[in-house]
Amino acid sequence: MASTGNGPRGPRGPLDGLRVVELAGIGPGPFAAMLLADLGADVVRVDRPGGAGLGIDPARDLTNRNKRSVLVDLKAPDGPATVLDLAARADVLIEGYRPGVAERLGVGPEACLARNPKLVYGRMTGWGQDGPLAERAGHDIAYIALTGTLSMIGRPDEPPTVPANLVGDYAGGSLYLVIGILAALQHARTPGGTGQVVDAAIVDGAAHLATMIHGMLAAGGWQDRRGANLLDGGCPFYGSYETADGQYMAVGPLEQRFYDAFVQLLGIADTVPDRNDLARWDELRAAVADRFRSRTRAEWTEVFDGSDACVAPVLSLREAPHHPHLAARATFVEHGGLTQPAPAPRFSATPTSVRTGPVLPGADTEAVAADWDVPGLRTTRKDTTP
Repeated sequence: MASTGNGPRGPRGPLDGLRVVELAGIGPGPFAAMLLADLGADVVRVDRPGGAGLGIDPARDLTNRNKRSVLVDLKAPDGPATVLDLAARADVLIEGYRPGVAERLGVGPEACLARNPKLVYGRMTGWGQDGPLAERAGHDIAYIALTGTLSMIGRPDEPPTVPANLVGDYAGGSLYLVIGILAALQHARTPGGTGQVVDAAIVDGAAHLATMIHGMLAAGGWQDRRGANLLDGGCPFYGSYETADGQYMAVGPLEQRFYDAFVQLLGIADTVPDRNDLARWDELRAAVADRFRSRTRAEWTEVFDGSDACVAPVLSLREAPHHPHLAARATFVEHGGLTQPAPAPRFSATPTSVRTGPVLPGADTEAVAADWDVPGLRTTRKDTTP
């Protein structure tokens, strides 16, 4: 793990020069804006006075790294006009309100695009801008439940396993919003191109993530129940197994040559049934499980080290940054005393870096007012000169 980020003067990445306005929210919107900031964009987060009221320490909210923050009260008489001034100077605006809220506040797509026809207006919601559920509240778990995605995760004899909020909020939400923004920017910058609204709904993205599975289902290669398929834990050579010390090893030797190495190193090559005999998968699973319980995770890690058996220890969040491979690649970095994933992906000509830690609300109001030439942001400072 790298001991520190690169600091304020570190490399900015391929989006250097791009201006993004983020209307403060929670979850997938801020993460999408962080990704753009990691890639070099000048992301200005518009925080409201008093904060979001969620009890999260802003100094440790890593999704607000590499950004700047200004304070604007959108319910004040001059609040919407100040945001529109920012939008007029921006390339992208991101908001994560329920449908219609931005319009009622006076900062919806119509008002912003009137000021800046080239603006890409990114909207992040769970249900989308229309449809019967558009006005309803929701969270990650409900979105992935409705799309069928949640039904695939977990053991067949247990309730579906909740995959944190990674599949819905961040994979189906944030990443699809960023893809949409970058595609819309390409269109806006072509001759005759215009700005537009990107409607990124978590239900759309989470459904899209399962495209391959839907194809397998249609072809008869996937059963519509969890824990019964090749990639959902139903296969005895694609899953996780407990070790003698209560830890786990992840196993995934799908290809025959990798499987051969796996059973050889595990020490069961001459005793287990043919892996192609699905009727004996329970027997194979039991043999693999019994063998893994005979040694600790560290011991099995050493056994499989350097092989192509496709086996890896299941590390905790605190352990992962210290793994030799991740440390060698600086997959995690430490910046301002906080260990965090480094920006991804990587670029040969325009490298990225963690330049600044989590931004505190309003910390950059004066600087952004000057840099973006938005006088309405300026605060009144008392003269402290003796």
